[in-house]
Order: sequence, then C-alpha cells, then structure tokens
Amino acid sequence: MKEIAIIGSTASGKTGLSLEIAQKTNSIILSLDSLSVYKDIDIASAKPTKLERGNIIHFGIDEVFPNEEYDVMQFIQCYKKAKTFAQNNQKNLIIVGGTGFYLKALIEGLSTGVNSKIKLDSNVAEVYDFLYEKDEIYMSKIKRNDKYRVEKAYAIYKETNLTPSEYFLQNPKTPIAKNLKLFEIIWEKEDLRKRINLRTSQMIKDGVIDEVIFLEKKYTRKPNSMSSIGILETLEFLDGKLNKTQLEEKIASNTAKLAKRQNTFNKGQFNNLQSSDILTKLNSEILKSFKI
Repeated sequence: MKEIAIIGSTASGKTGLSLEIAQKTNSIILSLDSLSVYKDIDIASAKPTKLERGNIIHFGIDEVFPNEEYDVMQFIQCYKKAKTFAQNNQKNLIIVGGTGFYLKALIEGLSTGVNSKIKLDSNVAEVYDFLYEKDEIYMSKIKRNDKYRVEKAYAIYKETNLTPSEYFLQNPKTPIAKNLKLFEIIWEKEDLRKRINLRTSQMIKDGVIDEVIFLEKKYTRKPNSMSSIGILETLEFLDGKLNKTQLEEKIASNTAKLAKRQNTFNKGQFNNLQSSDILTKLNSEILKSFKI
C-alpha cells in the first residue's frame, strides 16, 4: 500500500485532482477538511458530491453531525480506519484537503496521556496568567484568549501536576504517518482569486442560502460549525445585514483570506513539499510516485 497527501489552499483544485489520481491508482481518499466532516453541510463545505465521488471510497466526509464535536484526535482515528481499510482491500491511500493542522499532527504525532474533559473553572485570562507564571516559555506561544489551547494546557497541569513544557518533554510525539510524500497545488494570487470567485458564485447558485436556513432550523446557531465561512456570512444575509451581492463578495473575500493563511501555514510547516502551479504536471509527478 502506498499513501500520499495532496494539499493546497481552498479552491485550488485538490478534489478534482485527487479523484482523477484515485481512479488511476486504485486508491481510496481520506478528506483532510474540517468542514466536510459534517453531515448536512454540503454546499458550504464544497465537499465532492456522491456523483463526483463515484465508486471511490471516501473517509473523513459526513463523519458527524454539525452539533457534534470533531477534533484532531478523531481525525487521527479516522486516518487509522482508512489505512486499515486500504490495507485490507489492497488499495492505496490519498489524503487530500486544506486543514494543514490535521496533516501536521498526522506527520509529527500527538503527545498522549491526557484526554481530559476538564473545563476552566474561572475565566480564560485568569487561567492563562496562572499558567504563564509557571511556564512562561510554553504559554508565550499561546494567545491569552485562546480558550481551547489554554484549557488543554490547564488539563495537563491539573492531571499530571507537570507544566506543559515538562509534560511534553517527558511525553515526546510519535509520528503516525511516517515518510508521507506531500504534493502541493499552488496558484498565482490573481488566478486563485478568480477560482474563489467562481466557486463562490456557484455556491450561491447551488443553494447555499437554503442550506443555511435548513441548518439553522435543525441545529441552531450555537455549534462551532455554524461560524464557518459561507455559513456565517449567509446568516448575516438572513439577518438583513447584507444584500445578495454583498453576501457573495464577503464569502469570496473571507475565502481568499483563508487561502492566504493556508498557504502561509503550509510553507512554514512542511519541508518535503513537491509543489506545482500546473495541475497536469503535478498529476504526472504524483503518478510517477505510484510507478504507474
């Protein structure tokens, strides 16, 4: 079994390329997308439709409902299920998507030992200050209002009686996907923005407004998934804060900002990237890695 990862910013053409490669290489696909994991969020997530997926088995799509939690630990478990399936069925595995944080965790691993449900017993800023006094080096990497990471650091301290720095020193990360070959799709800024604009326009035509109306009615606005790009702006439209033209412009603008963050993250975190701004060239290079 061979496994590769195809990454790139949103709207870069990852889905189409991965499906084409999968057909040629007897592969299954693991989605590396933090929004496609949710059932019922189909248009806003730009997940491949069932027709587009065809006979290609996918993992990481429609895993949970929008009001359920999904985090990096669940993604790791999803990866293990996908890999086991591929091995048992003589398939290859293609990991594809734009959530670089999940991929980084897959390559570098996660420290184990603390899987706590401890919640903050005072406000985030106070807990941050408390931890900062004990572990300035670690906490200086975390923003003072980052509730999720402050809560994780606090759980480590409460459960192990170690500062986060001490804990991670004693519990080093173990890589999960070793020697994973990475391929990145890159575009010039202007070309990518055109692709984003086209996809956003299609999203509106495909009925993202009706989808968000349905999502709000079924799940309310409380779940974290309801603050995702495409959904949040549509809720503003439904509140009368945006007209339809402004809705499309704002979704496209926020998507472009996301793409910039994704590209910056990928450049800073992954050293063995093989990149190309020509999809046909990248297609050829990927096929060579499978020795097709």
